[in-house]
Amino acid sequence: MADIYVPGVKSRFNSEKLIDDLMKVERAPKERAEKNVERLQEEKGWWREVGGRLGALREGARYLYSFQNPFNDRLARSSNEGAISGTATREAEEQNRAFTVRQIAQADRFLSDPLDENFNVEAGAYAFGIGDSEVSFNFRGGSLRDFINVLNQQGRDRVKASLIAVRQGTKSLLIESKITGEANRLLFKGAAEPFGVAAGLLEQVPNAQRTLQAEPIEAAAQRKVTVPVEPGLSGDSPLVLRFESAVARRAEEPYEPPQPPPGPAIPNAGGVTYGGITIENEPSSVSLPPWTPPPAPVRVDDLGVLSLEFSDGTSAALPPLRDGDGFETRQYPLKDIAGGKTISAISIDNKNTHRDVTVKGIEVFDPSAQGGYRPRNPVSTAQDAILSMEGVEVTRPSNSIDDLIPGVTLTLSAPTSETVHLTVEPDRKAAKDAIINLVGNYNRLMAELNVLSRKDDRVIAELSYLEPEEREALQKRLGALLGDSTITQMRSGMQRVAAAPYPSPEGSGLTLLSQIGISTGGRQSGGIDQSRLRGYLEIDEKALDTALQDRLRDVAALFGSDTNGDLVADTGVAFNLEALAKPYVESGGIISLKTGNVDTRIAQEQRRIDTLDRQLALKEAELKRQYGQMEGAYTRMEQLSGSLDRFNDQNSGNRR
Repeated sequence: MADIYVPGVKSRFNSEKLIDDLMKVERAPKERAEKNVERLQEEKGWWREVGGRLGALREGARYLYSFQNPFNDRLARSSNEGAISGTATREAEEQNRAFTVRQIAQADRFLSDPLDENFNVEAGAYAFGIGDSEVSFNFRGGSLRDFINVLNQQGRDRVKASLIAVRQGTKSLLIESKITGEANRLLFKGAAEPFGVAAGLLEQVPNAQRTLQAEPIEAAAQRKVTVPVEPGLSGDSPLVLRFESAVARRAEEPYEPPQPPPGPAIPNAGGVTYGGITIENEPSSVSLPPWTPPPAPVRVDDLGVLSLEFSDGTSAALPPLRDGDGFETRQYPLKDIAGGKTISAISIDNKNTHRDVTVKGIEVFDPSAQGGYRPRNPVSTAQDAILSMEGVEVTRPSNSIDDLIPGVTLTLSAPTSETVHLTVEPDRKAAKDAIINLVGNYNRLMAELNVLSRKDDRVIAELSYLEPEEREALQKRLGALLGDSTITQMRSGMQRVAAAPYPSPEGSGLTLLSQIGISTGGRQSGGIDQSRLRGYLEIDEKALDTALQDRLRDVAALFGSDTNGDLVADTGVAFNLEALAKPYVESGGIISLKTGNVDTRIAQEQRRIDTLDRQLALKEAELKRQYGQMEGAYTRMEQLSGSLDRFNDQNSGNRR
C-alpha cells in the first residue's frame, strides 16, 4: 500500500531520510575524531597501568633496602606457645633463652555466696582499694544490678562486677580487680567491708600472720642450725612461708700441703777420749717410711641448705638459694612442700666449705587475708608472675614482660613443668615474602610491557596465571604501543638491573640474583625456551630458602648495600630498580608527561569535535531549510496548477 501523504505531518519527498543520509557523510570526520578520543583514552589508561605497576615495583624495591627492610626484622619463637610467647623488635639480638614459669600473674577475683534475686545493697560510702589506687563512690541503696552499674561506671579499668547464675534461681556476685600483681590486692573499705561479709564475698580470719624467727640466724660454713616451730604447722593450711636469705662467699686461699714430719729426736751416740784422742761412736739411725702428704680438703658447693622437718621424722628440701650481694626475699606455699605433714622445724644445713648463709624474718602468713578478712570464694588471688630465665628467678606483677630481654616482650599464659626455649632470630619469612613480592611486581610489569610492545598472541598465552577477564583486557591492548621507545628502554633497563653483578660485602662472593635462586631460567636441558627469554624472573624456592637461612646478611646486601661508608645504600638490585622506576613515576616524571601529552591530544580532538558539532548543526539546519523551501515551492506549484485547472474547467463550461 502506498504511503499516504498528510500535509504538515509527513514530507512528500521523505526529506528527513534524505537529510539523514547526507548528514551521515558529513558526520564521518566527527566520528573519526570521537574514535580517536576513545583510543587516546585507552592509551592514557595503558600508561596509567604501566605507571601503577612501576609504582608497585618501586615500593617493593624500596622496602627491601630501606631502613625498615625486612632483613632486620626479628621473630621470637617459643617451644611452648601455650605457656610463654614473645614478640621481638628490630633491636633484639639473636639469642636462645631457656625459661620455666612457676606461676603467672593474676588479679583478685572474688565470688559471693548464691544470693537471692531480691538481695538489697545498703546505702553508704563504698570504697575498693587496688594497690596504691582506690575506687570510691556513694551508693544510695538498691538492687544488685544497680550496685553493679555504679561500680562498673566508677571502676572502669580497675574494678569490675558482674552477676553469674551459679545455681538456678539465684545469682552470685563476682567482683574482680583488673590489675594483676601481688601488690595490687583488692581491698574492701568503708561500707564495702560489711557488704562483702553479708554477701558472702569475705569472711573473718584470725591469726593470719605468725612470726617464727625475727632475728638473723647465721649458719657458717659446714654448720647446721635448726629453728623449731612450736606449735607445729599443718601442711594442709593455706599459709605461705616467707623469709629473707643471703649467701656470702668466703675469700678462697690456695691449698698448701703440710711439710713432712721431722721424725724422732735421737740422742748423741757419744765417744771415748784417751791421750788427747777422741773417738766418736757411730751415730744412731731410724728407718722412716716415705712421706705421703694428706689429700686437699674436698670443696663442697651445695646451695640446697634449707629444708622443712616434719613431726614424723622426715624432711623436704626447699629450692636452692643463690649467691648474691644482699638479702633476697623468698616465699613458698606450705601445702606445695609439706604434702599434708605437720612441720616441726626449719633446718639450715650449710655443707658448703666457702659460703656463709644468713636467714632472717622467718614468718608464715595467709596471702588471701587482708585487714583480718579473706575471700570466702576466691576464683583467683592476686599474685606476681614468677619465672626463671637461665636459672635466674625473676618476678613481675604482669604477664607481659618487656624489661627482661632488650627488644623482646614476653607474654606468660600458663605455668610450665618443663623448660621452654625461646629463640630470637631473623624473620626470614618476612624477607622471603618481600623478595617474592618484588619478583611478582617485576614480572607483572614485564608482562604489561611485552603485551604493549608485541603483536604476538603467544605473549598473552604464556601468562597462565591470568583470569579470563584479565586475558581479554590484555588482548585489547596487544601491540598497542609497538615501537614506543619509552617502553623499549624501560624493559631493557629492568633486564640489565636483574642480570647485573653487584659488589659483595667483605668478599662473600654473592653478587648475582641467580646465586639465590632468582633467574630468567631461559636455558633448558633440551635447548632454548623462547617464552622464557621475555625477561620474566623465576624463583627456585629451595635455593632461596637456603640462601636466607645461611647467608641472610649477604642476601640483604645483594638487594641494597653501602659502598662508600655513609650508611646509606647506593647499590644493589632493589636500589637500582627503585632508581630506574623513580624518573618514570615521580611527580612530573615520564609517565606523567606521557599522560599529559595524551590529555593535550584529547583536548585538541575534543575541541575539533565541538567545532564539528557546531558545523553539523548549521549544516543540518541549512538542509532542513532548503528541503523545506523545496517542499513549499512544490506545494505552491501544485496549488497554482489546481487553480489553473479549475480556471480552465470554468472557461470550458462557459463556452457550452
